[in-house]
Amino acid sequence: MLSAYFPVLILIILATGFAIGALALSYYVGPKRPNPAKVEPYECGMKPIGSARQRVPIRFYLIAMLFILFDIEIVFLYPWAVVFDQLGLFGFIEMVVFIAILTIGYVYVWRKGALEWE
Repeated sequence: MLSAYFPVLILIILATGFAIGALALSYYVGPKRPNPAKVEPYECGMKPIGSARQRVPIRFYLIAMLFILFDIEIVFLYPWAVVFDQLGLFGFIEMVVFIAILTIGYVYVWRKGALEWE
């Protein structure tokens, strides 16, 4: 029974070894030329203005959470599309119900004004 998982264990060991090896190699071989621009908190070319501890409006978090919520739910469409032929009419009806629930949620959020950026 455990011998069936041996190739998976070998793959995990090889992947971990490759990741650690690549990080170590880049650390030892890579150039080390720090300058004042590289040690600043932001490397976008602009000097930081104000405090990093300023308050962020709750609207930002609401829109981010809604994006993640709808994005994760849409991920379920790919496996459904792969096995669409095997599911038949029942699978199609289930996905129509799923998309209808998503659409109702989207319309609700839209009507409440949660997607408006001020």
